[in-house]
Amino acid sequence: MSLTAFLPAGISVVIPVYNSAGSLEPLLVRLADVLPGLAPCYEAILVNDGSRDASWAVIERLAAQHAWMRGVDLMRNYGQHNALLCGIRLARYATLITMDDDLQHPPEELPRLLEALESGGYDVVYGTPQHEQHGLWRDLASQMTKLVLQAAMGAEVARQISAFRVFRTELRRAFADYNSPFVSIDVLLTWGTTRFAAIPVRHDPRTIGASNYTLRKLIRHAFNMMTGFSTLPLQIASLLGFAFTLFGLVILIYVVGHALINGIVVPGFAFTASLIAIFSGAQLLALGIIGEYLARMYSRTMGRPGYLIRTLRDEQPDQEES
Repeated sequence: MSLTAFLPAGISVVIPVYNSAGSLEPLLVRLADVLPGLAPCYEAILVNDGSRDASWAVIERLAAQHAWMRGVDLMRNYGQHNALLCGIRLARYATLITMDDDLQHPPEELPRLLEALESGGYDVVYGTPQHEQHGLWRDLASQMTKLVLQAAMGAEVARQISAFRVFRTELRRAFADYNSPFVSIDVLLTWGTTRFAAIPVRHDPRTIGASNYTLRKLIRHAFNMMTGFSTLPLQIASLLGFAFTLFGLVILIYVVGHALINGIVVPGFAFTASLIAIFSGAQLLALGIIGEYLARMYSRTMGRPGYLIRTLRDEQPDQEES
């Protein structure tokens, strides 16, 4: 039986929060203007991901003011996707929206995403920015991450993903038992469906605070996705090993043939040392990739949780019953 039989028709908005105390109140005000026209019941789940500013105090204050808002305070900073996973598992309603806390994802664009979800028969719809609002290096790192994600997801739409998503809550059944500190919501969604779409929407420039995604964090996120959700690195290592084996065989044939024809051995210590260095580097690369996979397997056997909730501000009655 479909999970939607147990989920009332409505919208759950999940927002991971990290050092965004200044943008939360205007975001909630704009959501309060949009959500009532979209569904009979709705909620906003703000997940505080170990913020160092007053974000949790603001969330508590806003939760006391808005009956449709729920606040979650995590024990420490686990990462954006881990915080999203926490909020997704707490969602009450049949349709789920994820968006950032920095006002770059306009709530006014939500009707377009929801319309595409329903009219197109999709399970997941991304709101792709019409124009990137980041600098050159951030944009390059973002494109690299999307290329890696495309390999991990196996879906063409991966090149157009964003944190502005609308999807059916029942998809979480596909990763209900997932328990790992390495989380990629987009990859997990592919475990439940192949019906993805992306539409261009307006993305506003950030006016409050600064982005917490640095170039280093984006590269690390891409590497985590490669080794955490795909066997592509192992396949690359195998291909490299095969290519270098063929290269070595060609060199061997050349050396033996030269010796048989000319009666001398090809001199050149530098040439031999270079070959040794090439093969040693290829072996170390393959061992490093294999070691990375073993480390992730070891991490999973330890049972390290993807997140841990400190406080759940959830005192309001369900809107469906009120």
